[in-house]
Amino acid sequence: MGIIDVRPGLAAEREPFTRILAVDKLASGEFLELIAPFEPVPLYRVMENRGFERTTRRTEDSDWHVTFKFLTSTGDLSADDSQS
Repeated sequence: MGIIDVRPGLAAEREPFTRILAVDKLASGEFLELIAPFEPVPLYRVMENRGFERTTRRTEDSDWHVTFKFLTSTGDLSADDSQS
């Protein structure tokens, strides 16, 4: 499992999208955790279209932790969106 914390890059006004899409290189069943200062809703469909499912959690300090798991098939993808 890898972790990408986009908070420092966003604070420095760097676009994290290319770095996040590098997750294509994960093997089936591997995970990637994304940490962001906001819920990355536009990213959800992009990642689903690439064969990932996700779970979402908001922390007490208002950061978002989104775990993407690569699936072997792209059938019905579900999301577990937890409340804070």
